[in-house]
Amino acid sequence: MSSWKKQLASQIPADWGKEIDIFETQIELRKIGKLDEKIFAETRLRRGVYGQRYDNGQRHDGVQTQKLSYPSGLLKGPETVWDAPGMLRIKIPFGGVTPDQLDVLAEVAEEYSNGILHVTTRQDFQYHYIHIEDTPDIMRRLAAVGITTREACGNSVRNLTACPKAGVCSGEDFDVTPYARALTDFLLGHPDCQDFGRKVKIAFSGCQGEACGLVMMHDMGALAVKKTRRGRDIHGFALYVGGGLGTVPYQAKLFDAFLPPEELLPIAQSIARVFGRLGEKKNRAQARLKFLVAKLGIEEFRRLVWEERQVLPEDDRWTSYLEQLPAYGEKPLKPPSTLSGEKILPEGFAEWQRSNVKAQKQPGYAIVTVALPLGDLSSDQTRKLADVVRLYVGDSIRTTVEQNFVLRWVSEADLPDLYADLLEIGLADTGANTIVDVTACPGTDTCKLGISASRGLAEELRTRLAAKSYEMDEAVRNLRIKVSGCFNSCGQHHVADIGFFGNSRTLNGYKVPHFQVILGGQWAENAGAFGMTIGAVPSKRIPEVVDRITDHFVHSRKQGENFCDFIARIGKKELRSLIENLMKNAPSFEENPDFYRDWGDPREFTMLDRGIGECAGEVISASQFDLADAEREVFEAQLELEKKNYAQADELAYRSMVGASRALIKQQYHDVPERAEIIVEEFTLRFLDTELFYDKYARGKFARYLLQRHQQGPVHADADSVHQLIDQAQLFIDAAHACYARCAVE
Repeated sequence: MSSWKKQLASQIPADWGKEIDIFETQIELRKIGKLDEKIFAETRLRRGVYGQRYDNGQRHDGVQTQKLSYPSGLLKGPETVWDAPGMLRIKIPFGGVTPDQLDVLAEVAEEYSNGILHVTTRQDFQYHYIHIEDTPDIMRRLAAVGITTREACGNSVRNLTACPKAGVCSGEDFDVTPYARALTDFLLGHPDCQDFGRKVKIAFSGCQGEACGLVMMHDMGALAVKKTRRGRDIHGFALYVGGGLGTVPYQAKLFDAFLPPEELLPIAQSIARVFGRLGEKKNRAQARLKFLVAKLGIEEFRRLVWEERQVLPEDDRWTSYLEQLPAYGEKPLKPPSTLSGEKILPEGFAEWQRSNVKAQKQPGYAIVTVALPLGDLSSDQTRKLADVVRLYVGDSIRTTVEQNFVLRWVSEADLPDLYADLLEIGLADTGANTIVDVTACPGTDTCKLGISASRGLAEELRTRLAAKSYEMDEAVRNLRIKVSGCFNSCGQHHVADIGFFGNSRTLNGYKVPHFQVILGGQWAENAGAFGMTIGAVPSKRIPEVVDRITDHFVHSRKQGENFCDFIARIGKKELRSLIENLMKNAPSFEENPDFYRDWGDPREFTMLDRGIGECAGEVISASQFDLADAEREVFEAQLELEKKNYAQADELAYRSMVGASRALIKQQYHDVPERAEIIVEEFTLRFLDTELFYDKYARGKFARYLLQRHQQGPVHADADSVHQLIDQAQLFIDAAHACYARCAVE
C-alpha cells in the first residue's frame, strides 16, 4: 500500500474503507472475467460510477477516452465501461458541504477529471471523464473528508435532498436538517434498501409554501409540521409517498398528516421493505414506487406499510439521534450586523443584492446565492470559494436543486466585501432564482439518453435573457425555466413555469433536434402542480418560443395573476396557436444548414450516437449480489493463500460458502440472520432436507464442504489444507449458482 493510502486509511470510516476495497477487488475480478458484466454494472452504479456518452472512442472535450488495454474478449464494444471514461456521482446529503471538502473536491476534479465540478438538480456533485481504474482512489480521497459515492446511482436510495435554507428560513416550521441527516445515515447501505426494482428519491421541506424541498415530486417527501399542545411546540412530518417525474409525472399522496419524529426512520424502512417485496422487477418502465402506490391505492399501501412496521425488529437508531436534537444548531462565524447606508458600494452590487441576497430569519444575517451557470465551476474557483466561505461564514454552505450554492449566516455588513471577493473569482453572476437562472441536465454533452442539447439551449437562453434582464417585467423576471435533454425530466421540466425536454423530428428528410414545450408547472408549494405539453418546436426556434410566451403573459394577464393561473385560464389551444408556425415551415438544409444542428454542436444532428441509459442498471436481486460477494471472498482467499496468510485465507473461504448459503435462503426468507450457525441451520432445513440443492449429477455432495468446515472448524494448519478448502468453496459456490438458477425458473 502506498504511503498516501496508508495516511488516508486512518481518516476513512472503517466500513467505508472496506466497501471501497471490495469495489477495487470487483474491478479486478471484472477485468479477468470472474465477475458477470450485468452484476458488475449494477455494482459500479451503486458506487456512483456511471457510463457517459462519448464520440466513438475519439477525443471528447480534450480528454482522451481510451486509456486502458485489456485482453480481447472482455470488451463488449462501445457500451462497455472499459474503453471509455465515465461519470462519478458524489452524494451530498441535503446539499451540506464544508470548505475542507470543497478543497478535496477541487483537487480530485483537477487530477482525475476535466477540472470541472458540476452541481446536479439533486444537490449532488458530478465528475465527468473519469476512468474506472481511478475510482477507488478517488473514493478514498473523498471518504477521508466524509464524502461517499455509495448508492449515488443504481436501484437504491439516491441522495436525500432538503431545503438549502433549512434553519435560516423565516417561513419554516422547524429545521429539517438533523432529521434529513439521520435518515440519510440510517438508509445508506441498509439491507432493506438493496432489492429495489428502481431508484428511490427522498426529500425534506421545512414549509408548505416554498419550493426548496419539492416534496410533492418525490417517492417519499417529508414536510415539517408544527403543532402546539398544552403550550408546547410539537414537531412532526406530513409524509407523502408515490410522487415522481419521468415520462409521466405523478403527484405524491399523503401517507400521514402528522408522523412523529420517532416514527420517521422505521416508517421509511417499512416503505422500503414493501417496495422491495411488491414493487415491479421485470418491467422497468413500471418499477418506480409511484406505480406501486397507484396500483394498490394509498389506503392499501398505507395498511401494508403499517403492517410491516409492526413486525420490524427494534433498532436503536430509530430514536437515538433524537437525543442530540437539543444540542443541534449552526453557529455563525461572525456577530449580526447591518449594512451601513454610508458605505460606498461596488459597481454591480445593487443588482446582485436584489437577485442573490435574501434576509435570514435571524436578524442581522443574510442568505446569499452563488449562481453557477449550468451548475459548473472550475477547480480553481472551487478552491477560492472554499477560502471565501471560511472567511465569511465558516462551514455554512449548501448546494441547491437549481444547481447553485447558498451561503448562510452572512453578516449583513460583510455583503459588499463578499460580493467583491466573489466577483474576483468569477462567481458573482446576478439573476439567481430568476428566469435568467436556467436549470439544465447534462443532455447530449455526456448523457447516453440525451436527445437534444439541453445545456447548449440553457446557455443560449441564459445569455439572451441576461442581456435584457434590466428592462424585464418583474412578473417575467420571477419565472423559472428548466430544460431536460430527453423525457426523463432530470432537468425537472415538469415543475417549471416554462419547461423543455428534448426529442427529434424528421423535416425535409433530415433529423432535426426539437424540444417539447411544457407550460404552467408550479415550482412553489413544493412542486404543487405539473405543467402541460403544447407541442414540439425545432431547437433553434426555442428562444423565440420564450419571447412569445412571456410577451403574451405580460400583455394578457389579469391584475395580480401569476403565470400558473394565467396558463390555466388561457388554455392549451390559445397557447399552441402562439407557437404553431414555429413548429413547421422549416428551411431547407441548403438554405440554412445551422437549423439542422443543435446548440453548441457543429455537427449535423443525429440519433445514432444515443446509447442505453444507466440511470438504475438492470434489476439484480439481493441473492445475486450475495453470490457475487461470495465469488469475491473466495478470490480474496486465493490472494491471502499466495501471501501465506493461511488463517485469513481459511476464514475467507469459509465465509464465502456461508455467504452463498445466505444468498439462497434470501430467495425464500426476507429477514436472513447474520450468524453463521443460523445460516447453516436454515440452509440445511431449506435446501438439503428438501433436496433443492441437489442436481441429478452431484446429488448435493458439494454441500458437505460447507457442513464439514462448519462443524470441524479452521483447517489452516498448512498450505495444502487451505488450498483444498478454497477449491471446495469454489465448487460449493458454483453449485449455489446452479441452485439459484433452478429455483428462479421454478
